[in-house]
Amino acid sequence: MSSVAHETDVAIIGAGPVGLFAVFECGMLRMRCHVIDALDMLGGQCTALYPEKPIYDIPGYPQIDAADLVDRLAEQAAPFAPVYHLGHQVTTLAPHEGGFRLATTAGTRIDAKAVIVAAGVGAFGPNRPPLDGIEAYEGTSVFYMVKRREDLRGKRVVIAGGGDSAVDWALALAGVAARIMVVHRRPKFRAAPESAARLDALAREGAIELVVPYQLAGLDGADGRLAGVTVATLDGTPRRLEADVLLPFFGLAMNLGPIADWGLDLERGHVAVDQSTCATSVPGVHAIGDIAAYPGKLKLILSGFAEAASAAHAIHPRVHPGEVLHFEYSTTRGVPGRAA
Repeated sequence: MSSVAHETDVAIIGAGPVGLFAVFECGMLRMRCHVIDALDMLGGQCTALYPEKPIYDIPGYPQIDAADLVDRLAEQAAPFAPVYHLGHQVTTLAPHEGGFRLATTAGTRIDAKAVIVAAGVGAFGPNRPPLDGIEAYEGTSVFYMVKRREDLRGKRVVIAGGGDSAVDWALALAGVAARIMVVHRRPKFRAAPESAARLDALAREGAIELVVPYQLAGLDGADGRLAGVTVATLDGTPRRLEADVLLPFFGLAMNLGPIADWGLDLERGHVAVDQSTCATSVPGVHAIGDIAAYPGKLKLILSGFAEAASAAHAIHPRVHPGEVLHFEYSTTRGVPGRAA
């Protein structure tokens, strides 16, 4: 495989929302960026797993679909002309001439003065519930992500799980699916309080059925088409739910992949950073977003946005040594290429 070489100020690993905002923050400080992502599209999990999922905690947007958020962030980054390397996984990260050299699976080599790791949860895949024969239904009746709400219009949908994804999709599909049944082992859901309150309200109205306390026990159907989902109480009492679709939301299996071999201090499968600068144990390498760990960390997109700004400012002296940074607000300075 032939090698293609590039030079840049900052290499950003991960093209999810936080990585895209890091392009903007670096650009405002006159730092050029190359962005590398193993997926062949911008947006990370937002695009790959739930493009139509509504997000409610982005400042200025009472509600915005994940795909729309990615589009807005890409538009915001565009004036700074980032170079995207999509469908490339970074395999090695090594010191090189005062900076770093990154190599990818596609044979690309990128030399950068600094690196921002915004790789989300790293390589990810869904946690599959331990149900006999579930593989036969995957992709036809069992889905670990929802890309289009309309695909579930008029369907009888069983949602399994007790976290934000399960609750958010139950809310999003209300009025779309013919019937929504939410299966959870306990009456209390581990979701944002407002979302949980909305779920309870819809359940009281009869728009959603809460199947609690139950857990998944079996599937029945033919030729990959689901007819019913068997659930059971914690003492084993069964119940059958007639269903066309099962959406199991039990989180993602996280795998750091090659990142684990880059000499960064790790903490429970995450990259340990200094909270004030998002600096890792390797000078010049910073980590932001879900992959970064520090005391009191909140895994929120908006937290990742703030971390992107902190990392960019901490990196500036490496890219522009000896230059005093006179920080100006974007309202004062404006954005290159855009009219005031």
